[in-house]
Amino acid sequence: MPHLSIEYSANLEAGGDLGQLCSRLRETLLGSGLFEIGAIRVRARPCPHYAIADQLPQNAFADMILRIGTGRSEADKTKIGKALMACAETHFAAQLAQPHFALSLEVQEISAPFSWKTNAIHPRLRTK
Repeated sequence: MPHLSIEYSANLEAGGDLGQLCSRLRETLLGSGLFEIGAIRVRARPCPHYAIADQLPQNAFADMILRIGTGRSEADKTKIGKALMACAETHFAAQLAQPHFALSLEVQEISAPFSWKTNAIHPRLRTK
């Protein structure tokens, strides 16, 4: 962990450069010092079907969910949440300047007894 998932309205694909956003958010997670590089995952998925607010065709959204393991302080969770939100707000500045965009982030803690993982990336990166 962390795994950051972004769901977004498909109408953002035309000018949203979601690949660049994923890279920037990855750098934000890495720069926080809270997570190992081999654990970081950032992914974005378009939602082709959606209904937003008053259903104007220009309405758009990006909803981010950060899933992390337990054990981090409230201060650390707040710090990374604010950093990710600031990064996304910068990326979506043009969209946020219009009255048709909604951006959200939620930080969720994963319960270790109910989370299974196999990661062959960690050993490779830990030997560098």
